[in-house]
Amino acid sequence: MNEVIVVIGAGQIGQAIARGVGVGKHVVLADLHEDNANAAAEVLANAGYETNVATVDASSREAVHALVDRTTSLGDVTGLIHAAGVSPSQATPATVELSPTGRAGTPDEVGTVGALLMGPDGGFITGSDFLMDGGVTAAYWYGELAPS
Repeated sequence: MNEVIVVIGAGQIGQAIARGVGVGKHVVLADLHEDNANAAAEVLANAGYETNVATVDASSREAVHALVDRTTSLGDVTGLIHAAGVSPSQATPATVELSPTGRAGTPDEVGTVGALLMGPDGGFITGSDFLMDGGVTAAYWYGELAPS
């Protein structure tokens, strides 16, 4: 039976994580907007991934149950990526220029951490928070962004 990875929120971050953990698995790309899911599925399919598309409103219990029914019919669901509403940088450009890295994070950088947590190398990681902000929080408390 197929191993299935479900991506809710088929944007760049969801796709980046799926690329890291979806090799050899069936990737279901679910999004509120079918066009977004179709576009992501085309990108991943062109890269050699087996894909399927679904629409889902993650705020609707009924829609999530329907997604569960659909995805479990494809195989064993071994991973869920919930990336709906996530964007690579939610800080202003001015704030990003003041961070120690001086730039916004990329979807692939976030995807690498997601793939670590979902993969075999992350099997012993539990109950952890990963702050991925290019040092903005540290700069806010101790650096150029600190309140005066």
